[in-house]
Amino acid sequence: MSPIILLSFLVVYFAVLLAVAHFTSKGSADNSTFFVANRNSKWYMVAFGMIGTALSGVTFISVPGAVGASNFSYFQFVLGNAVGFVIIAYVLLPLYYRMNLTSIYTYLEERFGHMTYKTGAAIFLVSRTIGSAFRLYLVAIVLQHFIFDAWNVPFAITVVICLLLIWLYTNKGGLKTIIVTDTLQTTFLITAVILSIYFMAKGLDFGVVDTFEAVKESSYSKIFFWEDFVGSKANFWKQFLGGIFVTIAMTGLDQDLMQKNLSMGTIKEAQKNMITFTSVFVVINIFFLAVGALLYIYAEKNGIDISTLATRDYLYPEIALNHLAILPAIIFMMGLTAATFATTDSALTALTTSYCVDFLNFNKKENPNDPALVKKRNFVHFGFSVLMLVVILVFRLINNDSVVNAIFTAASYTYGPLLGLFTFGMLTKRAVNDKLVPYICVLSPLILFLLNTYVISVYTPYVIGLDLIIHNGLITFLLLLMTSPGRATEKALSHK
Repeated sequence: MSPIILLSFLVVYFAVLLAVAHFTSKGSADNSTFFVANRNSKWYMVAFGMIGTALSGVTFISVPGAVGASNFSYFQFVLGNAVGFVIIAYVLLPLYYRMNLTSIYTYLEERFGHMTYKTGAAIFLVSRTIGSAFRLYLVAIVLQHFIFDAWNVPFAITVVICLLLIWLYTNKGGLKTIIVTDTLQTTFLITAVILSIYFMAKGLDFGVVDTFEAVKESSYSKIFFWEDFVGSKANFWKQFLGGIFVTIAMTGLDQDLMQKNLSMGTIKEAQKNMITFTSVFVVINIFFLAVGALLYIYAEKNGIDISTLATRDYLYPEIALNHLAILPAIIFMMGLTAATFATTDSALTALTTSYCVDFLNFNKKENPNDPALVKKRNFVHFGFSVLMLVVILVFRLINNDSVVNAIFTAASYTYGPLLGLFTFGMLTKRAVNDKLVPYICVLSPLILFLLNTYVISVYTPYVIGLDLIIHNGLITFLLLLMTSPGRATEKALSHK
């Protein structure tokens, strides 16, 4: 596939996004627009656009690639996600709307105290910065390999271009712009997945019924794994329960996706958004898994040696860009780009919002839309873009997949303390020792890591998988309980 064709597509793609940003931010670029889109977003646009945010570029290439090793077991996790989204809709969203929050971590200040609040916000900033940088890094490698290496463009320039373009179309309109661009990008993403199935089926001489039967009868289509709860990460209950709590912690307690839900006028619209989003999310993941099965069937039939690939993540781009026609290749690039940038633009906006509200106290200012504060918000937004660039270049400098993945895994540990904090606040009537909370939130994942490394994995047959966040949250909950000074004040309990 010619790099110049792929590059031309990317230029056109970003021109469309910049045009959308221009029109959505026209006449209104204040902080209310940037942070919560003036709280008048349409629920159906948010619901649809959130698909692109939830499905990163890593998901776009990794879920299909993983089918060869784990079959459709990932769908067990997706079912858990669906339950988690329903819990968010009917437990967390009513709390956030009742308190009229801009940053969801303000709840921690009202319920527990200043240090707990700052700790929760800091956990989000660190976790989301590393997580988003990791996702963009992996996709930037694909763009570098298939496009920019042809002209010997340095990897750093590739990332700078990506981040600069994202900054340009999110800087003024913020969330208001992102809701529109994410709707557009989700359309591209879903179109790419469906058309990828169509073109691979066509290459295999399959009709619609043949395609369905081929996927169903393949050795990859097994979904449920009930055996070996102790020793297998693929066990249904580990995947399902892990899916529930990962969703609650990494979506419901994450400013990124919740910021979109807080941009609607009423709680009913926000709940309608979450339920609609959940339905589409489940269906689109079925398509991703079907793509994975077809990729392996296609590779086997056409003699493509999978063993030569550095990682299974390269299977989808390898077949789409080197073994199919020009149109399928462009469609793949469209989906990958849409998934990647829908995630990154949303993350940058959420990071900026959290820092401005949680650390610069914009919500406590007499006029949050003061031009001086708007200017300061622009500076913060640019600063996080630069920070993400630095983190990505550090990943590149390390140049060791196992180390980079370990860093990402370490970041995922930090959502456990958030789960423990919010659960403790909502399920108990006790106060916390506010000054100890930062230490507890560092100690909890450290205890779990040491237990898992030197006790559980050595002396027991139990293997921790996606249930890691449950254990992490439980340790945090117990430490908070052990150090609690007693019952909270009635004022604090009014925010339960």
